[in-house]
Amino acid sequence: MKVLSLINMKGGVAKTTLAINIADCLARRHASRVLIIDVDPQFNATQCLMDPESYVNHLKDGKDTILTVFDRTKRPVASAVAHSSKLEPKQLENISVVKIKNNLHLLPGNLELYRLEMAPGDGRENRLKNYLQKIEGQYDFVVIDTPPTPSVWMTSALIASDHYLIPVRPDPISLTGIDLLRSIIEEKKENFDLNITCAGLVLTVTEENTVVFANAKRNLQSDDYWQKFLFKSTLPKRTRIAQGQLDQIQILDGENNESKAFITSITTELLNRMD
Repeated sequence: MKVLSLINMKGGVAKTTLAINIADCLARRHASRVLIIDVDPQFNATQCLMDPESYVNHLKDGKDTILTVFDRTKRPVASAVAHSSKLEPKQLENISVVKIKNNLHLLPGNLELYRLEMAPGDGRENRLKNYLQKIEGQYDFVVIDTPPTPSVWMTSALIASDHYLIPVRPDPISLTGIDLLRSIIEEKKENFDLNITCAGLVLTVTEENTVVFANAKRNLQSDDYWQKFLFKSTLPKRTRIAQGQLDQIQILDGENNESKAFITSITTELLNRMD
């Protein structure tokens, strides 16, 4: 089971779009068993895979989310006819996920992660890794969508992962940030003794016939460090892709053959790099 996190500290780089569509392509084109884990408290990946009514009902029914993994607090349960008791946290191996389609499952995100962020550290960073160890062998790939900020949630994803993938827009501001991101990841690797490797860097929201794109690609290709990580394929800017996601329509569901070819090519290159 290979675990991949998509990481970037800047929003608007199509990180979630890339995460869910790589997972979808792995499940559909490569017949792989894939689990998507939404660690971003904004739960964008969840919104792209579950319609609002289904998600609200999921929460109302007390079903599992990423919060179940991280919140291990025993809770008091009051009773008018008996002594009060404590509700024990769910065992990690018993956490249930949502079937999105054949071979593709989701552990939904939860806004309540923001509340846990304020709790004192108690080894919380290791809980996602512990959960994945409990389900080892049930999936071929786990794809983790992370928040666009350095946080305990990003750290937990890195600890749990074998590889990380960086989506980045081809603009000067975004490109400046990847060196800072690299330094933060290297610090985490040292502090937590992580054996995680960079699977690559994918240019996203691209307009290939522009000077901005040409300059960004040329700069990365000439960079001593990043040139070996730059993917040949890019994820083009497509308004319809973004619009369709909130209706749970992924790239392979659409009619744009060019976009389908791009995500298929990115996924194939990713597999080759992880191998």
